[in-house]
Amino acid sequence: MSVLAMVIGGVGIAGYFVYTKSHVDPVKPVDAIIVLGGEHDGREEYAIGLARRGVSKNLVLSNAYGTGDKKMVALCATKDPRFTVTCIPPIPATTRGEAQFTRDLAERNGWSSILVITWRYHLPRARYIFSQCFDGEIVMHPVPRDYNFSLAEWEYAYLYQTVGFAKAFLQGRC
Repeated sequence: MSVLAMVIGGVGIAGYFVYTKSHVDPVKPVDAIIVLGGEHDGREEYAIGLARRGVSKNLVLSNAYGTGDKKMVALCATKDPRFTVTCIPPIPATTRGEAQFTRDLAERNGWSSILVITWRYHLPRARYIFSQCFDGEIVMHPVPRDYNFSLAEWEYAYLYQTVGFAKAFLQGRC
């Protein structure tokens, strides 16, 4: 067996347990729901549903998609007497940028707990990054969806998350 095959196999096996089977926190009431950017895969609608059920009166959507994204324009215009929607473009347009704007909003609004919605395999890295920027309680929960990835796509996702972890570690606290 070649070294490359061993590395690929190791990344796949470790990635499966670290990312695909990552810890999921149960949903509970929080000061704000934070929806990370990535793709329109139902995450925004899921978070709106949670807000409608009373999980939080504050819903923050990361608008990493630019001003021309029609779906974000409609989502950001959501009006509901049970909660407010805030849309913010992260600067930088990364998970760290999202954690930084969350920290700033929390300081301004007195939030001590947040629920972060993202991909299941992104939860461990997002949890680490948010813990570097936000001192309150962080609840991590994935958007409920299936991932029909090929083996190569899973390998890429695991490698991307691992490199992102290393970058976050080197960057340190926000």
